[in-house]
Amino acid sequence: MRRGFIFACTKKSEKEMLDNLIFATNKVYGYKVLAIRKDDFVFLYNIDTDILYGTFISTTDGQYDNSIPLFNGRYPYFVKVQPKTEIKKLNNASIVFRKLKISWRDILSERGVEVLSKILENKNLTLSKNISGLVEKNFRPPIFSTTLWDFPTQSYGDKPKGNNKYPGVTPAFIIYNLIHRYTEPNDLVCDPMAGSGTTIDVCKEERRRVIAFDIVPTRPDIIQADARKLPLKDNSVDMIFIDSPYGDNIKYNEHPLNIGNIPASDEKFYDELEKVMQECYRILKYGKVLAWLIGDQWAKKTFIPVGFKVYERLTKYFQPVDIICVVRRNQSSNTPFWHSKAIQHNFYLRGFKYLIIVKKEHKKQNFGNLKIEWRSYER
Repeated sequence: MRRGFIFACTKKSEKEMLDNLIFATNKVYGYKVLAIRKDDFVFLYNIDTDILYGTFISTTDGQYDNSIPLFNGRYPYFVKVQPKTEIKKLNNASIVFRKLKISWRDILSERGVEVLSKILENKNLTLSKNISGLVEKNFRPPIFSTTLWDFPTQSYGDKPKGNNKYPGVTPAFIIYNLIHRYTEPNDLVCDPMAGSGTTIDVCKEERRRVIAFDIVPTRPDIIQADARKLPLKDNSVDMIFIDSPYGDNIKYNEHPLNIGNIPASDEKFYDELEKVMQECYRILKYGKVLAWLIGDQWAKKTFIPVGFKVYERLTKYFQPVDIICVVRRNQSSNTPFWHSKAIQHNFYLRGFKYLIIVKKEHKKQNFGNLKIEWRSYER
């Protein structure tokens, strides 16, 4: 399948892009550029003049090069293109976008490319009031800008990420968002508890180097190792992602060193996870982040705030960056039976997980002199 991508430019950048037939952008839209494959369709939209140019064909996959001489290196994500035929231009493009219910930020389907190309070529095209199917909605996840992350499926795109049958499989969109925020192409990402390999699949597709470990590997590209003792050098990793056990609520395997065989009610569980945190601190580069996905537990009429306990241990070594609330989907308790039981017996099903993001700093920041000025506003 060939898709369509719309690059934005301004009056200042339009000529340089068209003269060089290189369309470029910054990190904000870098995720979209890396989704481009050779022979995909490309358009150029001048947001100052509201003119759309097209149709172009990509002559390379999407590229990243922070030494690219164009625009003084400010736009390191780019693709090389050539005109499909004669370059056409469309005035008042924003009106057409509204009628088609698309945005220049969208990734277009083959149908979307066909419709937009025909309009550029001034061919008569009758638009249905309910025109649909022009945008690839699940080809790449959105890059979230708030602390609430939600995506309806475990995987995305043309190829599966990880194994959605694996117990407690990691949602791929979490790793996707993290690496686009905190790494660049060719950076090294480490997953010390790799499970079914979701991190590997996302990183390879997004041009990141990746190394993954597990106490019991599920596939050949996962290295057998204990997360408390990783065969990596000090300060060698650009980002770490961990989706650790939340206690002994899921049976992963019978390995005697598996931390997931220790109940979350036992303080030893957190002691062993702290050893993982210490090892992560050792291998992570200064200024880089660790992201830890964790959920609370309610079992046998007892609530255990696993997320808070993990956060408390993490901040002994790392500087807090933020906490994300990740909506839980597709868990086995998401059924009418369990919803009715939760109301009948007055307990809550787990609706979210914590994604705790922390950074390795040279010195732990001192908040002792932090001053906050409170203001009140009339309602």
